[in-house]
Amino acid sequence: MMSSTAPKSSHHLLDPEIAPVLAAFPPFQLSSRTLQAIRDQMRARPTPDGDALFPAVARTERHVPGFDGAPEVRVLHYEPRERTAEVPALIWHHGGGYVIGSAEDDDLLCRQIATETSAIVVSVDYRLAPECPAPGPLHDGYAVLRWVAGNAGDLGVDPARIAVGGQSAGGGLAAALAILARDKGEIPVSFQLLIYPMLDDRTATTAAPHARTGDFVWHASDNIYGWTSYLGHDPGGDDVSPYAAPARVPDITGLPPAFICVGALDLFVGEDITYAKRLLEQGIPTELHVHPGGPHGYNMVPGSRLATTHVRDLIGAIGRHFADIRTPAPVR
Repeated sequence: MMSSTAPKSSHHLLDPEIAPVLAAFPPFQLSSRTLQAIRDQMRARPTPDGDALFPAVARTERHVPGFDGAPEVRVLHYEPRERTAEVPALIWHHGGGYVIGSAEDDDLLCRQIATETSAIVVSVDYRLAPECPAPGPLHDGYAVLRWVAGNAGDLGVDPARIAVGGQSAGGGLAAALAILARDKGEIPVSFQLLIYPMLDDRTATTAAPHARTGDFVWHASDNIYGWTSYLGHDPGGDDVSPYAAPARVPDITGLPPAFICVGALDLFVGEDITYAKRLLEQGIPTELHVHPGGPHGYNMVPGSRLATTHVRDLIGAIGRHFADIRTPAPVR
């Protein structure tokens, strides 16, 4: 008989279609000793030809003014090659636990969003921790948001349809950016697209999520390293700003509608469900998807059922939002 104290595992719950890939996926094992090597490995990965796969979208590299004297922010700007009117815009943030990754990582996703929604997508190559802890990466995102809104006419952007989004740590940055924009009151954010977002530093403390999470891709030790690097100190204390950990925000009144998705086996599933519940209870339109059998990054296997469903849901959500709030044409 198995002991009742035996450690629980989620391996038997993993979606069987992606299980072979996950079995071969090496753990990050993030630390100060391994960080640079992991960054180098990620940069060296071969990437598909985005121009060939999504020829209707043009990508350009730009640099926009930093936040209040901070360094310029590099962005990748995706724009449909053919358009005749003002279009919506999405400010996008890549993942990587606040410590790894670059805007190039989400190239195909940004191209697909631009292709299928006719939106301009501006992907933020924000500074990484621990070299640049909070609030530096968030300020990079706000600088890009301010640039897009301030140059909406030249960019051909509808200022009423500027959304923010991101995945993993990028989802956390997008949620924080929505909070910061609300509090500053300078730029209206119409929507937040949060893909398995990293929202709560308290998940990296002894107050652990349930035992069926964190067995794949992003482990508890990685989470501790990511949050410690981003905050500049141990996570879980009483002095963590909601601009760093959006789950800490005391009042969610006035935040924009949201799309949130997460795998049921993801370390972040509890914090993401809780955040969605808070938004719903406040009357903020919120679409929540929890994917059974999905670990962190469950959409990493192209063509799998999880990946196909994931893209369908997020493209559908942001496409519907942009269509619903289209600015009426001026009366002539």
